[in-house]
Amino acid sequence: MNEQDSAPTVTAEYDVVVVGAGIAGVYAVHRFRQQGLTVRAFEAASGVGGVWYWNRYPGARCDVESVDYSYSFSPELEQEWDWSEKYATQPEILRYINHVADRFDLRRDIQFDTRVTSATLDEDTLRWTVRTDRGDVVSARFFVVAAGPLSNANTPDFAGLDTFTGDVLHTAQWPHESVDFTGKRVGVIGTGSSGIQSIPHIAEQADRLFVFQRSANYSVPAGNAELDDAARAEQKAGYAERRRLSWESGGGSPHRTHPKLTLEASEDERRAAYDERWKLGGVLYSKTFADQLTNQAANDTAREFWEERVRAVIDDPATAELLIPNDHAIGAKRIVTDSGYYETYNRDNVELVNLKAAPIVGMDAGGITTTAAHYDLDVIVLATGFDAMTGSLDKLEIVGRGGRTLKEKWAAGPETYLGLGIDGFPNFFNLTGPGSPSVLANMVLHSELHVDWVADAIAHLDDRGAAAIEGTPEAVTGWIEECRTRAEASLLNTANSWYLGANIPGRPRVFMPFLGGFSAYREIITEVAESGYKGFDILEN
Repeated sequence: MNEQDSAPTVTAEYDVVVVGAGIAGVYAVHRFRQQGLTVRAFEAASGVGGVWYWNRYPGARCDVESVDYSYSFSPELEQEWDWSEKYATQPEILRYINHVADRFDLRRDIQFDTRVTSATLDEDTLRWTVRTDRGDVVSARFFVVAAGPLSNANTPDFAGLDTFTGDVLHTAQWPHESVDFTGKRVGVIGTGSSGIQSIPHIAEQADRLFVFQRSANYSVPAGNAELDDAARAEQKAGYAERRRLSWESGGGSPHRTHPKLTLEASEDERRAAYDERWKLGGVLYSKTFADQLTNQAANDTAREFWEERVRAVIDDPATAELLIPNDHAIGAKRIVTDSGYYETYNRDNVELVNLKAAPIVGMDAGGITTTAAHYDLDVIVLATGFDAMTGSLDKLEIVGRGGRTLKEKWAAGPETYLGLGIDGFPNFFNLTGPGSPSVLANMVLHSELHVDWVADAIAHLDDRGAAAIEGTPEAVTGWIEECRTRAEASLLNTANSWYLGANIPGRPRVFMPFLGGFSAYREIITEVAESGYKGFDILEN
């Protein structure tokens, strides 16, 4: 394509431009192409995979079972792919996404090593002009962002970080080559998911490991296991029912909550239920009972069981006290899925640094300084997470009606209808982001749900000969209120989590995902479509 100049000329026209080639973007290319639409995806990385392309830190693993964290659109794909573990690691998930891209010949419609920089609405034609950092200027009827809610790495502004002479690594931008920590003094900042998953692996190599913790998080062992041929055959034979249960569930997996509410169950029943979820492993512990995240007394029983299990594996009671959260309900932040995390603090070469007692004041050539001490380091690992949900969109200049940017419209928090429509931005769709269940659901099935809905909406427009679809201001206002009301009824709204943007200085405190469950959300958006897209304006040619 031609290089962008002062008066760029559109060099290609498509029905759909997709931003990103992760889980959602890869499926979007396939689904739109199947529908006979011309599609071009732009991906900043050199390959497919999205978050699984970038997050290569040691120990990176999905917290949804492999058999469920997979595409459902192709029964043949389900039967031919063999997962090796209950909870797949990053390399295996990336191999899977690459297999999908190759099997369905998707790469020919994806342009890699290309970052979209802007998308501007032409109000006369209702088409989007999309520009990239490589000088591409293309036009599209529909602009679909599949960048994902966890794709924009967050690097806090640590004074003196640029003066550190050792290696600085970020878990969300990990090198492709192997990193050897043997004989080195390593500092890991952050004990969210990436920190908790990587710390046990780093500790096995490092001479000394200092874990700098600001806020303790809840984590549940993965209970991971290798899958043999018999287990895989059983999974494949039961795929149809497993998918049905997943689509009808609160989070996109086949597991159901206990039939009783927490405090209706006897103590023996509660302990048995918690023990069963503990053995299942990971994030689903927070959904053992249906009222676990709405009733504080119910939540306390889950926290007490968790605390009992965790204290039992940590040798030093003082260290255990620091590793047990006291500032939020269990599950109000996403529970991490780990492999040997708490046991790591029994190692002689691992030291936990309490940043609440002694915050970081700066960094220098030799390491990290807190208010209490200086730590000499060879490597600093930033396990500081993401500017989640809206961070990737903030990097794009998306210009809608009247020259108003999306960033300006969302200055006080994201505003959507169903997470799919935005007034002032016709034919623009942001997948699995604010206003949808997003990260509270299985992101593979969620991606399929959103892409299919958008594809069906495009088909509806084409059948009518219409030009565009746009959420109405009234529908957007109503959905914002619906999401706010649901959040305020939940304990998730009480934690300083990235669900609310609390990890980003200056970000408005707004709970961004839709709370109410994956199945309920699916029913809502399906009913909207079947009603003729109520809450949307259909704009004629």
